Amino acid sequence: MKRAPAAPAPEPLITVLGASGFVGSAVVRALARRPVRLRLVARRPAVPAPGPAGTTVVTADLTDRTALAEAVAGSDAVVHLLLGDGGWRAAESDPGAERVNVGVLRDLVDLLRPAVPGAPPPLVVYGGAASQVGAPPREPLDGGEPDHPETAYDRQKLTAERLLMAATADGRVRGISLRLPTVYGEGAASGATDRGVVSAMARRALAGDALTMWHDGTVRRDLVHVDDVAAAFTAALDRPAPLVGGHWLIGAGRGDALGDVFRLVARAVSGHTGRPPVPVVSVEPPSHAPVTDFRSVTIDSSAFRAATGWHPRTTLPEGVDRTVAALARQLREEAKCR
Repeated sequence: MKRAPAAPAPEPLITVLGASGFVGSAVVRALARRPVRLRLVARRPAVPAPGPAGTTVVTADLTDRTALAEAVAGSDAVVHLLLGDGGWRAAESDPGAERVNVGVLRDLVDLLRPAVPGAPPPLVVYGGAASQVGAPPREPLDGGEPDHPETAYDRQKLTAERLLMAATADGRVRGISLRLPTVYGEGAASGATDRGVVSAMARRALAGDALTMWHDGTVRRDLVHVDDVAAAFTAALDRPAPLVGGHWLIGAGRGDALGDVFRLVARAVSGHTGRPPVPVVSVEPPSHAPVTDFRSVTIDSSAFRAATGWHPRTTLPEGVDRTVAALARQLREEAKCR
């Protein structure tokens, strides 16, 4: 008597928390191209991306522990990309920011269980921040520096990362933290807008306003396009073994001077509008500007590259032009609706 063939194992279930956000929607777009099960979780409905992935959309407030438990149940891997509504600056004054930035991660590692009894602990890939180190003690950063966070947001991100690493040491999860640089680019889904410096300057230039700097323009940032950041998350999901239990810096390794970046934005906007490039000028900084805004950052991500094979593919001129083109289209569409 022949035995019936064993049922094929289900495709892995990857849950993306913060799936409607700027980075989250780019990660969703990258994962949707794979034959996996995707669960997209956010406070506002996330938009499924085209591809062979089987996608489920869950709308939930993840600060509610019960809702979080339901959202991650049965997950083989969780990509944690939550960000409060006010962004990183809101952490200084919003008492609810700590619950989003720390409390959800604390609950997550307590709630997660292997999808199948006896299986390895669930994988958690956490979106950290390169700025957790505080004022950069050297250039380039390589991840070996001691952390002395300067802002409430960075202190909260570091606390959450340490909770993840402690849960990994205890064998409850397999945690990986990707410390992200300055991310920029065009949104992968409607409403998933970039609130970073490149898009902010592109919007100003499209409005015909001068681009202002709080310094002389020589301060550098390590800028990585959001599609390349999404590729870093998929690389971590593909090759987790050497990464588990550590934090890894993601960066282009260039350290672009912001004065040059702003002038590149002004020229890109000029190319799309036909108007002369707007001026780039230095102004007095506001009193609330954190010290990290005046320190240069260049990132050496060679450790992550060696472990995964990842490297950024989008050049800065290409990425800026794509960002400007997307914002220009958005403005034209908004004008038609008025």
